[in-house]
Amino acid sequence: MSVEKCTVYHEKQRWQMCALHALNNVFQDGKAFQKQNLDEICQSLAPSSRPNPHKSMLGLGNYDINVIMAALQRKDCEAVWWDKRRNPNELNLRNIIGFIVNTTSPIKVGYVNLPIKPKHWIALRQIDNVYYNLDSKLSKPVEIGNSDAFLDYLKEGVNLKTWQLILVVSQNVAEDRTWLISKDVATQS
Repeated sequence: MSVEKCTVYHEKQRWQMCALHALNNVFQDGKAFQKQNLDEICQSLAPSSRPNPHKSMLGLGNYDINVIMAALQRKDCEAVWWDKRRNPNELNLRNIIGFIVNTTSPIKVGYVNLPIKPKHWIALRQIDNVYYNLDSKLSKPVEIGNSDAFLDYLKEGVNLKTWQLILVVSQNVAEDRTWLISKDVATQS
């Protein structure tokens, strides 16, 4: 009897394309978005602005949350900001496609960390009942574990000042707010 090995799609960092990588990693599809798609979104958000305020002046990426939110809407999804004052145990993980974390990321020159800490987008996602950190700066996906381990991971993360958690959900789930466990269900368990 052969055991099928789980395949996890993981884009690695190039330029300042972490938003692009996070989106593709959440959707587990390298063709979900291309640089051109995100650049078009930037243009539509600020058609007459030069330079465009939603990306790097150099054209190397560094897309902001407005671009991510518009990109998600093209996939019939929504971004929901997680209120850090809430307990992640309130999340209805079954109704969440994935997570995008905005955090800081040190810049290294050789072995030296520079005092500059630009923002960085990271994807977190469940695949075959296992949660993964799909940070594009990692050489490979890092297994977080089952839903209990993942909730513990989120609790630690949301306590960090540098972490902002964004839920990726379908438009229906966003409208119905079923990304939260309903109080009726929570009191029954």
